Amino acid sequence: MKLRFDREDEIFREEISAFLTETLPADVVRRTRTGMHPPNEEDRRWWNRVLYERGWSAPHWPAEYGGTGWSPIRQHIFEHECRAAGAPELRWQGLRLLGPVIYTFASAEQKARYLPPILKGEEMWAQGFSEPGAGSDLAALRTSAVLDGDHYVVNGQKMWTSEGQYSELGFFLVRTDPTVKIQQGISMLVMDMATPGITVWPTTMIHGDAPVCEVFLDNVRVPRENMIGPPGSGWNQAKFLLANERTSSAEIPKAFADLRRIRAIASREMKGGRPIIEDPRFAFKLAEVELEVEALEWSVLRVLCDAPSRHPVAARASVLKVRGSELQQKLSELAAEALGQRALREYRRDNVFTRLPEDPSWGDHVPGATADLLYLRACTIFGGAKEVQKNIIAKLAFGL
Repeated sequence: MKLRFDREDEIFREEISAFLTETLPADVVRRTRTGMHPPNEEDRRWWNRVLYERGWSAPHWPAEYGGTGWSPIRQHIFEHECRAAGAPELRWQGLRLLGPVIYTFASAEQKARYLPPILKGEEMWAQGFSEPGAGSDLAALRTSAVLDGDHYVVNGQKMWTSEGQYSELGFFLVRTDPTVKIQQGISMLVMDMATPGITVWPTTMIHGDAPVCEVFLDNVRVPRENMIGPPGSGWNQAKFLLANERTSSAEIPKAFADLRRIRAIASREMKGGRPIIEDPRFAFKLAEVELEVEALEWSVLRVLCDAPSRHPVAARASVLKVRGSELQQKLSELAAEALGQRALREYRRDNVFTRLPEDPSWGDHVPGATADLLYLRACTIFGGAKEVQKNIIAKLAFGL
């Protein structure tokens, strides 16, 4: 087995790396690498425009809709290099989640309306799936949409809506028919987040930031033409979207960036007069998790390349999601361990931009490790809880 990229792919990697080095300003890289969550919104919108002008804002989309036409391997290389260079991570909801749903299921008019602003980063999207009592059991959602003339009237509540406070538009799963099998009564509606009746409340999480929101929908009138596909087709669209999300949820480029940060921390922080990275116990744990990340990367590449498998892609995507989220937690624990008590004093990452005066003994590598560790307790829940993923694997891969 050849476990390396070919020469043409390496030339491609060099082209991407040179572009990133030439284009990314130092202040943007610093803000990205210190990793505030959610990331700086202005940086992300600026970077989206830059990539759009280069034709690279949606590497994984088909070329006919504005994608690059790159192979899955080159898409992976591009994402890897962007993360390594400190480029802002673009918003997932439009580019990764809804965009593929639109060009796969939507009408020609909807494709013309929604896809170009997503590519340009002109309109950001919120994902309205989870509800109180219907998060992991998504089919149990209760938000209703009742047809009234040329509009649907929507009532209900969504929660864990990522970055909804920054979004112009949202795509929501709603129940349009309560009389049929629960999955068959679900539809997907596009809503303007400024529509009367929509209230967004950011939710501050344990790490001190507010990356998610509650969204309250009170007699919201949504034009009938905003429905994606026919009524009752939302469940199939949701399954399609979540399979894409779970493949990306392995977060391989982020894992490699985390490994580099942990190495930087462990090389600078001291224990017993020596850098922590020279501690055999710590070095063993670091090497172990590096091997686990590399093994997961090859599993992701096999899915991206559609390598032969006796298991369906949905089951494999769930495996990647489970393993990727476990590794994110493991990496955050290792970063906090390398910092020791210093991880507690500089709790949040945005402290690095507000500290006065600058103290060279508390460099950019220190803040945020504890915040990361706390926030990532949720990564085995969001995007589909680990227990639900294991049920999917048991059913689809092993027929249990």
